[in-house]
Formats: sequence, structure tokens, C-alpha cells
Amino acid sequence: VSVQSWAFSRVARLGRPITHKRIAEENLRIPMRDGVVTVAARYAPPDANGLPIVLIRTPYGRPSEKAYAEIFASRGYQVLVHSCRGTFGSGGQWLPFQTDREDGLDTIEWIRRQPWYGGKIGMFGPSYLGFVQWAIAADCPHDVVALALQVTASNTRDMMFPGGAFSLRTMLAWTYLVGKQANGVSDVRIGIGRGRALRKGYERLPLSEADLGVVGNHFEFFQQLLRSESADAPLWKKMDCSDRVAGVTAATHTLTGWYDIFLLGALTDYRRLIEAGRKPELMIGPWGHSSLGSLGPTLRESLRHFDTHLRGRPRPVPTSSVRIFLMGAGEWIDLPEWPPPTESTRLWLHPDGGLRPSEPVEGPPDRYRYDPTDPTPDVGGTSDPKPGSRDNRKVESRPDVLTYTTDPLDENLEIVGTVTVRLSIRSSLRFTDFFCRLCDVTRNGKSMNVCDGIIRLTPENSEIQPDGTCSVTVVLWPTAYQFKAGHRLRLQVSSGSHPRFARNPGTGEPITAATTLRVANQEVFHDPAHRSVVVLPIHRRH
Repeated sequence: VSVQSWAFSRVARLGRPITHKRIAEENLRIPMRDGVVTVAARYAPPDANGLPIVLIRTPYGRPSEKAYAEIFASRGYQVLVHSCRGTFGSGGQWLPFQTDREDGLDTIEWIRRQPWYGGKIGMFGPSYLGFVQWAIAADCPHDVVALALQVTASNTRDMMFPGGAFSLRTMLAWTYLVGKQANGVSDVRIGIGRGRALRKGYERLPLSEADLGVVGNHFEFFQQLLRSESADAPLWKKMDCSDRVAGVTAATHTLTGWYDIFLLGALTDYRRLIEAGRKPELMIGPWGHSSLGSLGPTLRESLRHFDTHLRGRPRPVPTSSVRIFLMGAGEWIDLPEWPPPTESTRLWLHPDGGLRPSEPVEGPPDRYRYDPTDPTPDVGGTSDPKPGSRDNRKVESRPDVLTYTTDPLDENLEIVGTVTVRLSIRSSLRFTDFFCRLCDVTRNGKSMNVCDGIIRLTPENSEIQPDGTCSVTVVLWPTAYQFKAGHRLRLQVSSGSHPRFARNPGTGEPITAATTLRVANQEVFHDPAHRSVVVLPIHRRH
């Protein structure tokens, strides 16, 4: 057993394995329907024939999943780690998110023909390793009985273009990883110079040259994304498995985090299963996409899920099917379903920077100037890398950020669900962004981000009134948070969060080619005729 799998087991508090012995078969050849031959590795305990199988399909290399494979194998499972086509010895061309349905189904059929096959299959994995599960889950044979999905979703557009703005930090960092791997750079060397290369890439214009700076060549998938700014671009249909989620009958356990890039998609998939009459399980923790804190729950919950559905063992402790971490309170709570029942409370923006339940009053709009050559920086949030809750006071001191703050709370306040912000705005440009963020202001003045959202305005999605104003709705990502008595709620309004989101050039040019950057003069209104409001989902525990 490797040092890494031993360390993972200790961190996850998994207890003693069934066996320390295992067999490993490398370079198994698996043919696909088009004649391409792919490569896999099998890990299993001795005399494993007939044991349940855990399938892990990955584009990141079989060694990267070896620790997971050894952990499952030492606890009574056969594990097949399969390299996606075009990666790490597998033939063919890797087209991210586009060829995983056919290849995944072909892999399942190959497993079913093997002499060691025992009749039951589960699938495991985070992020891309979870997407490949959704890609095939509705079409799998009945013996694929359990899916353990972490920080993933069946539809990637909400992560890549949330609110219409390109997730530059996340997608360029991912391009760096997979682009370096495609160029044959070893895992050990990939981290060398990463930060400097990415920082240069974030600033590069046009964006179509950003991958040149971080990889040394154009990475075709990054170029595809930039060319697919429109929601109806053909690429999204090729990469979208969401229309098949309702047909999934395998038992699903989804683990995600409040600061995960895939949170919105994961919760949408959960609702699709509920509405189809399934009984999915859901866990949401205080994590980002790559947070080490999720490692223990990932392994414990996946093993429990597989033991229940692949081995027929009863759940050790009956719990609710939905378990979420209530941030601010620092505690886990069980829910019968997501989202739970809530009451809507409105807090209105006021001219003095207040955020109050009282109706808005007369006063001039607040103004700021957004200059994309000096873009408003990102601090925390769902960006990957560097997700989470951070002190926002420095960014709030900038002249291109407006803030609206409540009085100190008399008692604890819990919000669970989706926060919505409706702004009455006027902009000097028809092409611009509005970014809204809810923060928890502590007694000592720290402003800690809770949840946020962005919308990219165009003439097609904004209706300008005769006085030049426009009503904008910004849907913040879901959250569960307890604001303590004595704390205050704060709303930030700005026009960007760079490099988390690619800056809006203000010209309407496609982001792949835009080099001209125009300043936007922004106004936020909050008078009786032009109301701006935050709508909170208040959760009351009985």
C-alpha cells in the first residue's frame, strides 16, 4: 500500500482495512466501438473474482487515482482505473466532456465480459471524474447500481460562464494543468512557475492568446470555450448531460461545497432526481472545489454508499438524505430535502449606504467608475484555486465598489437557499457586468464573503427605460449561513471580480478577440421610483 493511500486513510479516519494485500494489473487494453484502444489498471484484493467493482474514469492519469483505488481495494472492492481516450497511453483524441458517453458505456460492457466480473458496479470520482458518471448513468445496464459524485455536475456551462461571464481563473488554471500534461510535463514539474504563468495569462489580451502564455501553445478546448460565449453555441449541447439525469435509476450520493465551482449544477441535478421520484443523497460542506477538508467526507461517504448498495450492508446510522454545513454556526444540520422551506425577507438599499427592511427613501443614486484596465479584484468565493470566505475590507475600500450595510443584528439570523438581488441601474455602456456579494461583517469589522453572483448585460437581456435606467436581477449562488447577533449583513455592488471572471471590455466584441477596453460609468438607484433590494431566504429551525 502506498504512503499516499495510508495517509488518506488516516486523514479520513477510515479505520482498519480488511486486507493489506492486493493485486495490481497494469496496462489492460480496452477497445472502444470506433477501434480506438484505451488503457486501464485493475486493483483488487487476492481472490477478488466476483467482488463488486468500483470504476474510476479519469483524464488525469492512472497514478493520480492510485490512492483512492488502493483504499477501495483494501476494503473489499475491485477497482478499475481507466484513462480517458487521448490521455496517458489511451489512443484517440481527447475532446473534453464530449466523448465520455460512448467510451464510458464501452468500458462498462468490457467489464461485464471479464471473468472476474461479479454483477455489480459502482462509479466514483470528483469533478471531471464525476461528469463521466453523469454522461453514462441513464444508459447503463441495471448492474451499475451506485454513483458517488463529488464536486461535479451534468452541465458545465453554469460553471464556465456563470451569468454569462467567463470563469477565467478556473478555466485557465485547468488549461495549465491538462495542457502541460498533454505536452508530457510530469506531475512534479507542473507546479514550477505556475503562479507567474497564470498571472500573465490573466492579463493577456486578446483572451485567445492567454493559453499561449501558460501552456506555450494553443489548447484547443480553451479556444472552443472562448468561441462559445453564447448559450446557444453548439459546444454546449455536446457537453450537456442534464437532459438524461431524470432517467438515472442508480443510487446517487452527491458531495459538494458552498464554495465549489459546480455547486449550482450539483443542486440542479439533485432537484432533477427528486422530481423524477428518485431518492438521492446530498452533502454540502464548507469547501471549495479542491479543498483538502472534503477528503475525509468524500472517502467515508463513498465507502458507506458502496457498502450499502454494492454489498447490501445496512447504513450504520440512519440519517437524513440531505446533510448540510451551516456556516457561521459551524454545525451540520439534517434536512428532509433541498431546498428547505424558507420565508422571504426584503432588505432595501438606502442612499446613506444602509440596508434596511424599511421602504426606500428619496435620494440621489450612488455612482462609481469601472475601469477594465484596473479591474476590481476577486477575493475568495467559488474561484478555483483560492476559494472560500476571506476578509473583503481591502476590496471594499476601492472607489469602484459600493457597499450597503444593515444595523447590528439583535438575534441570530439564518439564511438557507438562494439570495437574489434586484438593482435599478444606469450605465454609460450597453455591454457591462454587475457583480453582487453578500458579506458577514463581524463585531471587529471584518467583512467575510458568504455568497455572490454576476450578470453580463447586453442589449438583448436588458430593457432600458425612457430615463435610461434598467432593472437587473443578480441571482447569488446558494448558501447556508448563520449571521450572529451583533454582526451586520453587507451587500457589495461592483462590475467585476478579476481574474475570477474575465473583465468585460465594454465594447460588445467577442471575448476571444476583444482588445479595446472601455470605461463604464455606473449608477445604482434606491429611491421609491427606482427600488433596489436584497431578498433573503430565512430559515427557521423548530
